[in-house]
Formats: sequence, structure tokens, C-alpha cells
Amino acid sequence: MNTSGIRAQFPIFKDNSLVYLDSAATAQKPQCVIDAEKSFYENENASVKRGMYKLAERATEEFESAREKVRSFIGAKSANEIVFTKSATESINLVAKSYGEKFLKKEDTVLLSILEHHSNIVPWMQLKERIGINIEWVHLKNGELDMEELKSKLEKFSPKLLAITCASNVTGVVTSYKEITDLAHDVGAKVVLDAAQLVPHREINIQDIDCDFLVFSGHKVYGPTGIGVLYGKEELLEDMPAFLGGGSMIQEVTEDGFTETHLPDKFEAGTPPIAQAIGLGVAIDWISDIGWEAIEKHEEELRKYAYQKLSELPFITFMDPAVRGPRSAVRSIGCLSFVTNGIHPHDLTEYLGSKGICLRAGHHCAQPLHKYLGHTASTRMSLGIYNSKEDIDKMCEAISEAYKFFLGENAIKSTTSK
Repeated sequence: MNTSGIRAQFPIFKDNSLVYLDSAATAQKPQCVIDAEKSFYENENASVKRGMYKLAERATEEFESAREKVRSFIGAKSANEIVFTKSATESINLVAKSYGEKFLKKEDTVLLSILEHHSNIVPWMQLKERIGINIEWVHLKNGELDMEELKSKLEKFSPKLLAITCASNVTGVVTSYKEITDLAHDVGAKVVLDAAQLVPHREINIQDIDCDFLVFSGHKVYGPTGIGVLYGKEELLEDMPAFLGGGSMIQEVTEDGFTETHLPDKFEAGTPPIAQAIGLGVAIDWISDIGWEAIEKHEEELRKYAYQKLSELPFITFMDPAVRGPRSAVRSIGCLSFVTNGIHPHDLTEYLGSKGICLRAGHHCAQPLHKYLGHTASTRMSLGIYNSKEDIDKMCEAISEAYKFFLGENAIKSTTSK
């Protein structure tokens, strides 16, 4: 892959000194995505779905074209199964509040994994507070989801719903989401997949996975912020009540009540994120032009290189002990979290930031996982298509400098000699 050519398409990298290794938080945007949003506001800006004039008709065509691109991107059967939200978080909340409150009842079990981001934990805890559902957890074995525990809890609790990540935003481990979906369906559970971390790195096909719901966010897949996607099987979405009330989601409103409109409009109350959806469609086109084979090969080479270089630093401890494998491309995305002995992650990341090297510090909205792994916080490096081995070299060099800065000139020698 021509990394320099890819990087040149991102205006933010005009500053050649910038080393951006925080794509798990948000990816940078290529010029074509920025131009698409700008062009909409300059040439097509109008409210969609209702205007009877050409400008509004063009805006609606572009908006629905973006929906079709998303449908094709993940392999959904119908555009009616694609709901635009503001984020993956909102998409999960929609399922929890709409499907959960209608179809789950007191003491029904929802099964989660310890790998989950807070956005796939808190909505189910809120549902527990509201209606009294039971939440059970699946933990890890050798850094990966413990499939035996999963099978045991599926059999023991017969959960009504399983909500699980496709890839951890902390350790980068990719779950066996297809197998998990099949196992959950065998006991009658519906499956919600959080694909926010997987979609930028791996091709997925809804028809093959056969999950009931899947969510992802536009800004992690090189698209705009403020746009998320909810996929839901059409028959399930039809039976679910609207999440928000207001304009666009109704067929009729009277003094006595209202009737909901058709899919997907009934879940898109108010003025939707039009420019953001169009930008997401362009991001999908851009990724498709590069091709998944090239993306996966490039990112796997970088992941292995990052593991190798970080492993050479004697004061680094990986959050995920199984990363020392290292895993194959199928089992991991380019996301590595670690602790630096003697330096708080916040201090390390602030030091790196002062050198123009962007990593993430904290619990990464995954406090249960950090507690389970015995840490309160970590430093996370996450890769994007624009990264290079040079970025990783600069990061590792700066980490060594930080270690000397905080612990003294002889710190590395002392660590190495032990």
C-alpha cells in the first residue's frame, strides 16, 4: 500500500510532524469526505423527505443514496433495515429502550461480555433499573472471550438477548461474533453486535452473520462525527415502537393520538444528520476503492510491528497477556493497550502529546475490563490506514524519552539489568 499517497489525502497531515495513533477514538477524515459535507451545505442544503422543490429533492436523493451505500457496505437485505442515528451509542440505546422495554420483562436475562464499551453496558443497566432484567457476564480466557463460559451461561440462563462487541477497543481482540450469534440463536436469544471497532478494519456481511441488530459509528470509519448506524432485521424494527417522538416519524397526529410512519423514518424523528450521512457515504466509497485486502494486509503488518517494537521496551506491560502471541490478523485489530511501569498513563500520554504523538490514556470507557485485568488505566495505541512504521518508531522513541524524563537517565539501564 502507498501509505504516503493515502496520507496525502488527509489535510490534517499537512503537518508532517503529526503522529496520530488514536483512530479507535476517532479516525481522521480524507479530503473527499470533507468536500462532500462542504458541497452539500454550499449546493444542496435543504430539509429532506418533505420539500416539493428541486433543492429538497436533490438533498433527499443524496441522503437516501447514502443509506443505500451503507446497506451495500454491510450486506443488509433492505435499506429499510438501515437507521441513521447520531452515534453507535444512540443506536444501542434505541434498541435497549425500544426493543428492550417492549419485549423484555422482569427477571429476563441479558448476557454481556467483560470486553464491552460502556455504551454497550449502561443502556442495559438502565433497563435493569427500569424493568428489573437480570444481567450476566462472560469473561476471558487467555485474553479472548471464554467460549465455554459463554455456552454454559447460555444454557443456564436462557437469555432473551445477548449484546456483545465484535472487537475490543482496549485489547483489539476480535470475538467469534458469527459463532456467538449462532449459539445465542440456538437458545432463542436476540443478538446485538457492537461493530464500532470492527467496521473500519474488516469487511462484514450481515447475511452471513445473521445477527438481529448491529451498530457502528461514522467517525471511526473515516466519515463525519454526528452520524451512527443501526442495522436491524426488518421484521424486528417493524414491531418496535419509535424511540423518539416528533416530526418525520408519524403518519398522522390528531388531538387523540398518533400513528407511526413506515421504516426507517419512524426511527428518525426530527431533521436527520443529512450532511453527515452524505459524508459517511463518501467515506464508504473511499474505503471500497482502496479495498479490504489491502487495508487488512497493511494494518496487520503494522500491528505486528508495533507489538514487536513495544515488546523491546522492558518497562512496558501489555494489558492483554495473550497479545504476546501475537494473534493472527483474524483475531485482532490494530489496537494495543499497555501500562508503562512507574509512569501514570495520563502523564505518559501528555508527554507524548507535547511531541505531536497522539495516543489515548484512561480506562477507554471500559472500566469493568480494566478492573478485571487489574489496572485502573492504560495507554492505548490504535492504528488507521494512514499510519506507517515510522509512526510506530517515533512513538517508541518518545516513550523511551518519557521513561528517562520521569524516572531518570539510568532508569532504562536499571530495568534492562533486572
